Amino acid sequence: MHLENAIRAFLGYVRVEKGLAENTVSAYGRDLAKFQSFAEKKRLNLAGVQRDDVVDFLGSLYRQKLDSRSVARHLVTLRNFFRFALAEGHIKEEPTLNLESPKVWKTLPSYLSLEEVDRLLTLPDSGTPLGCRDKAMIELLYSTGLRVSELVGLRAGDVDLQSGCVRCIGKGDKERLVPVGKQAVAAVQQYLRDSRPRLVHGRPLPYLFVNRLGGKLSRVGFWKILRGYGKKADLRGRLTPHKLRHSFATHLLERGADLRSVQLMLGHADISTTQIYTHVIQERLKQVYKAHHPRA
Repeated sequence: MHLENAIRAFLGYVRVEKGLAENTVSAYGRDLAKFQSFAEKKRLNLAGVQRDDVVDFLGSLYRQKLDSRSVARHLVTLRNFFRFALAEGHIKEEPTLNLESPKVWKTLPSYLSLEEVDRLLTLPDSGTPLGCRDKAMIELLYSTGLRVSELVGLRAGDVDLQSGCVRCIGKGDKERLVPVGKQAVAAVQQYLRDSRPRLVHGRPLPYLFVNRLGGKLSRVGFWKILRGYGKKADLRGRLTPHKLRHSFATHLLERGADLRSVQLMLGHADISTTQIYTHVIQERLKQVYKAHHPRA
């Protein structure tokens, strides 16, 4: 089977059979497109790929200045692809077998202080349709810790303002319910009452948050909106949706939330993913200790 056809079949498999999120499927596609380009330059066919070829490909990624985390992700993609190809009978041996992943140094997630969050949330002008929408989106994102794809994918019926919870579909099409704070509820109520009707112009649109033309707001569109507010707030570093997600988790744990509850709200499949936030708390305690203990 030709490599390009095998990649197409694999992407269809993980999308339909495995039910992976579209963002994950797209990431697999980008990684495999790089490998396909590499294989074509070396004139490799699918059955001819050997372990050394995979090692050479990973080395080429390092030469392109990719970090260890990105290279490790490409290896995971190749492992899943070649396992699929082996199961389908397209290859006789799995070339990534016993290939060690690059050492990935876990970096502590960057997050906002409470003062920075307060400063950010004062910026949107709730007196305008777009400012009212932006206020609702940022309040909801910080209140729930949703991923950006989950936020822009929300439908109007997914937010229960009376009970104060939001229903979202996360990775792997897994559904979860997340509590929503009072201030976020109030911001969404104002948006639904005063802003959204003026943006959609009476057209039936299921999605909760819309762009200035009344269509569905994209992930990229929200990134740009958030980045703009981050610059206005003069925050440390670039403001991203994930930084707000990190802030949500960190602030909960700082106030005594248990790790399991935070895991459920974030939609992490494995609690080990959530445990990185405990390191954030530990680092902060060390800083407080060094700053205030007389013999630190």
